[in-house]
Amino acid sequence: MRPWIEEYFVGPLQMRCSVVTNPENGATIIIDGGDEPERLISWIDDWEGLGPDDSNGPVSHNQSEQEGLPKRHVVAYTNTHAHFDHSGMIPELLKHWKVPFWLHEGDHHLQANAQKSAARWGFTVPPPATPTDEWQDGQTYDFSGITIEVRHAPGHSLGSVCLIIPDDSGPSHAFVGDVLFAGGVGRTDLPDSGGSWPLLKQSIEEKLFTLPDDTIVYPGHGPKTTIGTEKVSNPFVGELAQSFTNVRGRYI
Repeated sequence: MRPWIEEYFVGPLQMRCSVVTNPENGATIIIDGGDEPERLISWIDDWEGLGPDDSNGPVSHNQSEQEGLPKRHVVAYTNTHAHFDHSGMIPELLKHWKVPFWLHEGDHHLQANAQKSAARWGFTVPPPATPTDEWQDGQTYDFSGITIEVRHAPGHSLGSVCLIIPDDSGPSHAFVGDVLFAGGVGRTDLPDSGGSWPLLKQSIEEKLFTLPDDTIVYPGHGPKTTIGTEKVSNPFVGELAQSFTNVRGRYI
């Protein structure tokens, strides 16, 4: 299967929300549904409003029908971690699609304090959603034909995970949250997150840099990259990396 992947940069922090669909049956998962729930609902259900910022699939209802794709149906919310910009608006999505919410146990405390975290940055989010299911490191999950390998990668937060989705037609896709960015890494100084630079560095080297070089990386913010590119040029963890004792990283 070649997953149909749509990317939305949502909210004031322009967080990457990824919508992944199995084109064979329409099953859809939302990775990090942190903001702009109305936008996601309108486009996924009715092809109305502001669509994705990038997509490897159809970009209109007509094109979808011409390609014979089934109507989409959301089957799960799958989160890389629980900072409020990644999970704050899942309660609004749950009002529309009552489906399971997957999060690593290490971030349950962070999720419970989403309102406090948002207020610290001057934002408001609803009372937080409660996860229904927990990721386990090294396990592979099937969401109606969408296969996800989970790699626990703490350091930005205690429960950060990277979600690896294979692609029969090319490189795999790695949805890494705020663990790794194009030319950067996640912050380790955010309150109540359990951030640790040595742990983040270890996570990147052991959980991400062991993936094939052509793996496409979808960070939580900023442009896509590849594992090979970051192994060579990332100034924090690549071959040209300098020595750091603590990292503020990029983004939030």
